[in-house]
Amino acid sequence: MATATSTELSDEQWRLIEPLLPEKAWTGRPRADDRKTLNGILWVLRTGARWADMPRQYGAPSTCHERLQTWQQLGIWEQIWRDSLSGLDKEGKIDWQIAHIDGSFIPAKKGEKSSELL
Repeated sequence: MATATSTELSDEQWRLIEPLLPEKAWTGRPRADDRKTLNGILWVLRTGARWADMPRQYGAPSTCHERLQTWQQLGIWEQIWRDSLSGLDKEGKIDWQIAHIDGSFIPAKKGEKSSELL
């Protein structure tokens, strides 16, 4: 199982993600820290652990789980993914000649394994 520190965002990663997150409300109860919460989400996703087993340094497991779902509904995860791909492409770090769709979604012809088609 991964340690808590091996899953945390670097300052550079956080600078890229933070502007994509929703603005904090100025009224009501103070919102849990986004960076800490995101690190908790990543810890659970990377380790495969239960939310209840998440280290408390990331806050309440229920907050992290709720934020994961809310950000999914708002399209935040897709935007992070798109911006990451765009940045890597601009830096020349993606070779689009070898990029392809996962073969597990391509039906095999005449009994061949889908990996043999690629």
